Amino acid sequence: MAEVATTSPAIRGFHAHVYFDAGTVEQARSLCSEAAARFGATMGRMHEKPVGPHPDWSCQLAFGPEVFGTLIPWLAMNRRGLVVFTHPLSDNPLVDHRDRALWMGAVRPLDLSVLPDGPYTDD
Repeated sequence: MAEVATTSPAIRGFHAHVYFDAGTVEQARSLCSEAAARFGATMGRMHEKPVGPHPDWSCQLAFGPEVFGTLIPWLAMNRRGLVVFTHPLSDNPLVDHRDRALWMGAVRPLDLSVLPDGPYTDD
């Protein structure tokens, strides 16, 4: 049997997007602030409107692969009903958001039309 070569793109980091609404904004702020303090994640702005491909209000946590194994389980245990969408930062924003993502809670419909199907350009 022939061996199939498989290569995966390098993962440079991750984004976890915590979704919230007017009734859970303070809960989300507290969760994201604590995650940033505990794990050294970079907390983005609290977007009180849909931004980019995200259908709901959200806050982004950016973090390196070295803390994935501790941050993601912590989010799972402390999200208290908030939806968390996590994706890698590898070689293609569209594929990272569409095919390589993890959801905690309800899967929400992303607007994938705003994402480039090619290399990241924000480096």
